[in-house]
Amino acid sequence: MEAYQRISSDHETKDGQLKKKKRVRAPSEKPPFTLATLKKAIPAHCFHRSLPRSLAYLVYDLSVCSTLFYIAKTYIPILPSPLNYVAWPLYWFIQGAFMTGIWVIGHECGHHAFSEYAWVDNIVGLVLHSALMTPFFAWKYSHRRHHSNTGSLTHDEVYLPRFKDTVPWYSKHLNNPVGRVIRIVSMLFLAFPLYLLFNASSQKHDRFANHYDPYSPIFTDRERLQVVFSDAGIFTALYVFYSVSKAHGFVWFFCTYLAPLLVVFALFIIITYLHHTNPTLPHYDNSEWEWFRGALSTIDLDFGWLNRVLHHVTNTHICHHLISTIPHYHALEATEAIKPILGDYYQIDSTPIHKMLYRAAKECIYAEPDQDSKDQGVYWYRPYKHKI
Repeated sequence: MEAYQRISSDHETKDGQLKKKKRVRAPSEKPPFTLATLKKAIPAHCFHRSLPRSLAYLVYDLSVCSTLFYIAKTYIPILPSPLNYVAWPLYWFIQGAFMTGIWVIGHECGHHAFSEYAWVDNIVGLVLHSALMTPFFAWKYSHRRHHSNTGSLTHDEVYLPRFKDTVPWYSKHLNNPVGRVIRIVSMLFLAFPLYLLFNASSQKHDRFANHYDPYSPIFTDRERLQVVFSDAGIFTALYVFYSVSKAHGFVWFFCTYLAPLLVVFALFIIITYLHHTNPTLPHYDNSEWEWFRGALSTIDLDFGWLNRVLHHVTNTHICHHLISTIPHYHALEATEAIKPILGDYYQIDSTPIHKMLYRAAKECIYAEPDQDSKDQGVYWYRPYKHKI
């Protein structure tokens, strides 16, 4: 297979012209290295979780968000029209990006990567995710199952590819530029709430499942009490939201907090969807899947300056799936350490975000094996090539 580490929408030729670059699939065969080999290549300090350092990143993010909030509520309302109509969306995006960084820190708490103390991670994660309308423990446990079954067509928790015969009838009517944009926009703002409320785009169960019912089939008996704590966190946050909205008005609350929160939901979906939905990534049925191959069937993303704001959750995702307890401030170094060993198994997509989303909506419709391949348990995304 041709050496391939970076997916890009184009590259520059000798004469300065931009030329489309052929995408090459990630390897799907069993890797010639082990997880132990990768761990040995990572400097020992990368595995250390420092509570003071983690808190410092959290305090920084909270300080930035507080400053942005103060500027928005104090100065944007007094801006003359139409400047205020420009300032609000700009605030929503920037504030939402930094709030997503806080969500990422809560995500680290769920992986026990925030500190050496599980109780600290649980308390911090519960507070942060509750404020961002995410049921911490419920999401922690379902997300853990995603990490345990990544790339499995039958057991992965999220972003399961459809099979050709399960593509919805209405999908063919959205197989056009306008339809794809509609799908993308609706996914960005509805997918995460629908996943939490109805387990949408996840595993099918024999009865109704969601992330708020402690007796949902998503959870085991040992996890149910903590799901109740998650619910308590969400209800507390909703009560605070109601009180603030009642005191200052819904429009004020929407402009200062709810709109940035919608940006958090959208960025969360963009990141996770693109990490696992790419024409170059394999999925496996039960005859081929094993944890190590599944953990490698993901891709890093280059979001430019947003990488730093999002604590590099974008461009260290392969390493994160291999060793999820490495904190974000060591993840880049750990990624660089294992890249020479990963070789072709390491991929990073530097295509602009909007192009990645559109490509996934166009080319990742259903999954099936290659007809002429001996590996019929390895599935690849397909676009619409004919009427389904």
